[in-house]
Amino acid sequence: MPGPLNGIKVLEFAGIGPGPFAGMMLADLGADVLRIDRLGADPADDWWRRHDILSRGRRSVLVNLKQPEAVELVLDLCAGADALIEGFRPGVLERLGLGPDVVLARNPALVYGRMTGWGQDGPLAQRAGHDINYTALTGVLHSVGAHDGPPIPPLNLVGDFGGGGMLLALGVVSGILAARSSGPGQVVDAAMVDGSALLMAWTATLRNAGRWSEQRGSNLLDGGAPNYTTYRAADGEYLAVGAMERQFFIVLLDRLGLPPERADDVAEPAMWPALRADLAAVFASRSRAEWIELLTGLDACVTPVLSMSDAIADAHLAHRAVLVGDADNYQPAPAPRFSATPAGQPGPPVLPGTDGAAALIDWGVAADRVAALRASGVVQATG
Repeated sequence: MPGPLNGIKVLEFAGIGPGPFAGMMLADLGADVLRIDRLGADPADDWWRRHDILSRGRRSVLVNLKQPEAVELVLDLCAGADALIEGFRPGVLERLGLGPDVVLARNPALVYGRMTGWGQDGPLAQRAGHDINYTALTGVLHSVGAHDGPPIPPLNLVGDFGGGGMLLALGVVSGILAARSSGPGQVVDAAMVDGSALLMAWTATLRNAGRWSEQRGSNLLDGGAPNYTTYRAADGEYLAVGAMERQFFIVLLDRLGLPPERADDVAEPAMWPALRADLAAVFASRSRAEWIELLTGLDACVTPVLSMSDAIADAHLAHRAVLVGDADNYQPAPAPRFSATPAGQPGPPVLPGTDGAAALIDWGVAADRVAALRASGVVQATG
């Protein structure tokens, strides 16, 4: 199926992490994404390229951007594109002659999406960094972890992917809509530090209302509350309890054999340690599977904590085909879902240069020019 972004053309400069994630999302939803890979990439990277889910859904061409012919080729591709996305430090593409001023002069309606950690300006704009640094500076990292332990990185989901790649994808689509309604293109400055802060909007709401303690592990949503945390079962596996609402917690207490009035303890943080200890003792009396069977069909807000390998076999995920493949080689399906323009099934990882020659021709580059660029070593591509 074509997907809701069918007909949108996006030129993507290859990178790692959040930029490719944005490219994957756009391709998943039907955009024609042509990836520009760096010619002469390190062969040692092949292990992850062969498995890189983030590369799916595009075609690729290897380009030597140090050559004037390559820069002119990219500018010609930009002339027919709706958007460009890149993830270099500020100024890198300007030095190559492919900065926003040059590109937008060639195509005034183009959306120029820029993915960085710190943003295009500010004291840290030229500094190196990773997800852990962006989440550290915005209060995210400080908020995650046990009350008596160090901050724990929430993988690289907040800075790189949620606050980075997904924010860039939204920005690009928004820019394209604006360009199609009013005409001018623009630069989208998507910074992971901005996105990390944005994802903390609800937590900031609680803080501003005086309902959030900056002592991590002592709040309703950070694992501090006994009705919103994890418990270990008899077999060493874990269960996630999310019974925040009183009526759901009472259902859980009943099934655990505890009196319903214990739900009153949730409103008193001083009572949390004792309530948690009692819940932990009960959960430790049966295996995880036994608890799931006992709680099936009840609105107790309890689920098993599954490993990535186990998740592929979950009945609900299988029903919705959330994960495609098998336990040894799976990938997440495109999301969200559309009733009239559904996305297709995800394809395999795409190695640099895959089907790039055909893509260039599809994008309007004459076949003889493609042949000449390949013969001169400016471009490498199959197809």
